[in-house]
Amino acid sequence: MDSLLLKAFKYSIFAVISTIFNLLFQYLSLLIYSYTAALFVAMLSGTFAGLFVKYILDKNYIFYYKSHGKKENYKKFLLYSLFSVFPTLIFWTSELVFHIIFEVSSAKYIGATFGLIIGYMLKYRLDKKFVF
Repeated sequence: MDSLLLKAFKYSIFAVISTIFNLLFQYLSLLIYSYTAALFVAMLSGTFAGLFVKYILDKNYIFYYKSHGKKENYKKFLLYSLFSVFPTLIFWTSELVFHIIFEVSSAKYIGATFGLIIGYMLKYRLDKKFVF
């Protein structure tokens, strides 16, 4: 398999894994907490779970980056997180729009999935250019 094609395949698989973690943590969060701003709490917990998993996978298996100590790893994670803001806004907006328009519980997950796909496409370009 061509190197670029293999990288795209792995990145897609990792995006799916991260999305599953994201949606799973959102689901679990909504099971545990159903009070004020529950959807926002769920979105936040899912975002952090997905971000952490995706960072580990991207760093090690997409960009093959080896950190030189904990301090550097923390800096890379902070930079990685910073470049996640705009893609995350795309994902959150998509999730909320689907939730508001369709008014069905499952719609927010469909919107989240679309938003994550678009966000991850942008995120790869940002990470390749500025993080790793």
